[in-house]
Amino acid sequence: MKYFRFDSLLLAILLMLITIGLIVSYSASGGDMAVVKGQLIRVGIGLFIMLAIAQVPSYFFYRLAPALFLFGLALLLAVELAGDVGKGAQRWLDLGVMRFQPSELSKLIVPLMVARYLSERAHPLPWRYIAGALLLIVLPVALILGQPDLGTALMVTASGLAVIFFAGISWRLMVGGAALGLALVPVAWHFMHDYQRRRVLTLLDPSSDPLGAGYHIIQSMIAIGSGGVWGKGWMNGTQAHLKFLPESSTDFIFAVFAEEFGLVGCGVLLTLYLALLLRGLQISATAGDSFGRLMAGAIVAIFFFYVVVNIGMVAGVLPVVGVPLPLISYGGSSLVTLLLGFGVLMAVRNDRKMWTK
Repeated sequence: MKYFRFDSLLLAILLMLITIGLIVSYSASGGDMAVVKGQLIRVGIGLFIMLAIAQVPSYFFYRLAPALFLFGLALLLAVELAGDVGKGAQRWLDLGVMRFQPSELSKLIVPLMVARYLSERAHPLPWRYIAGALLLIVLPVALILGQPDLGTALMVTASGLAVIFFAGISWRLMVGGAALGLALVPVAWHFMHDYQRRRVLTLLDPSSDPLGAGYHIIQSMIAIGSGGVWGKGWMNGTQAHLKFLPESSTDFIFAVFAEEFGLVGCGVLLTLYLALLLRGLQISATAGDSFGRLMAGAIVAIFFFYVVVNIGMVAGVLPVVGVPLPLISYGGSSLVTLLLGFGVLMAVRNDRKMWTK
């Protein structure tokens, strides 16, 4: 169609990653086609939303950012007041036909609002504008921490800070902010829940609690190491199929992939991730205006944080915080949110093409 616009290279890479995710999900679930069908439905919904958003001019998101930010805060407050409880956390809203996790939307809404706020400010940013941007980040993060959901809170914080970084911040303020962050670590430790502290301590020594907090990391590292160079082959992994590896279809799906496809398969997966990141950075660098550049850069940063945190968590170099592997892990909220973000990225790219004609 003449007026149907999308980025073919970005779409091709996304489809390859989604296909890998479906293949690994089938294996991790023990050959359960219901899992694959459920994920296919989510993929279909996500792709439809992505392609629809790609047709929208990027200035529409500029105008809509304040309303979306307030809507996101309202959803987080609704979770606080009447959220659905699961696995000891109150993070979901029950919509009748499905459960939805509003904090996932904050990963896009917060950087979108920060990008709107900073897009027309002087550069490098004065401290007062940085303080205003930090306030926009702190409000939703405080509500997410109350659920509690440390992983999502860290992702939202990182996505918002990425916008501030891309907007232009002096090295003096960056160094001062980093020093302040390190100084606040003891304070953060005091307010962390007991299970969150155990995860950090287990990271330093998983063998201290091999059947408790350290179990996930130990089994994950066994799976990754046993895959070797070429892997054991699809459906031949033992850690997931023999039920040694918890959350094998969601947070720890990379361990399943590494065991079955080995170092070579992991290299292919990371190459696809790198290609997606480079394409996103190219779109950000060639955006037609400051808002588009900041917004596209934030989406790329979100995806980067997803990959680094999940693989670092599974490999035992970061604490277990419950962050899925993007486009691979089984689940709906994070998948749809990421594809929504890539739709915005395509919209920024489409606007750039329009201005260069």
